Amino acid sequence: MSLGAMTRLELRRLAVRPLAWALAALTIAWLAWTFTLGLGQFLGAQVRLAAVADAPGFTDLVAIPLLAELVKLSFLVVPLMTMSALAGERRAGTLALLWSTGLPAWRIVLGKYMAVLAWLGLWLLATLAMPLAVGLHGEADWGKLAAATLGTALTLATLAAIGIACSAATAVPAIAAATALIVSLALWTIDRGAQAAGVSGGFLEWLTLATHLQNLLRGLVVSSDIVWFALAIALALILATRRLGAERERQ
Repeated sequence: MSLGAMTRLELRRLAVRPLAWALAALTIAWLAWTFTLGLGQFLGAQVRLAAVADAPGFTDLVAIPLLAELVKLSFLVVPLMTMSALAGERRAGTLALLWSTGLPAWRIVLGKYMAVLAWLGLWLLATLAMPLAVGLHGEADWGKLAAATLGTALTLATLAAIGIACSAATAVPAIAAATALIVSLALWTIDRGAQAAGVSGGFLEWLTLATHLQNLLRGLVVSSDIVWFALAIALALILATRRLGAERERQ
């Protein structure tokens, strides 16, 4: 079985899962409501903003906060989407069927990861459709919106990789979801203790996911931030692959 076949198989499994559709419907409804409220407040404040030099516009006040809201939701949504990717296979006893096809561990992990990314990509596109529909008929900062979109996409990809790694480590989907949530939140707030102690900067700040996302949400595309996301994704997928490989050798 090729990588593409593995990805298509996982996509079909996601498509028939009621949880995936329920999460999509509920989160898009919430994001649409958030967008409507933000747009209403922006339109109501246009007269006041017009009198302020270099006042924030539609992108800063509506589009980017919407993407930030999506990131907040993703800390709950992504663990729920990935919890059964490998843990469910192991619990149902179907992981052995994948081994019987001769698939290497890396292909299984990467195929499932790419399927989750496809679902998250559609989720992101559905969210972006709202500010794009308004921005095309007005004035939007397309460069800043592109940077914020890149940051959101990289965050979703990182959380998905963490979710896959946690799902590879257990046979209980609920434990995989809880572990992924804890790891993601820890990665988001790992520098808070240092800040509380009056220490800023340093390795802990670099290690924190929020540090790199905030730069992109502000429109700053820095190579070190992109490298951080790439390293985090690669590390999580390597851990998942090693876990599956070790399990296969024991069988």
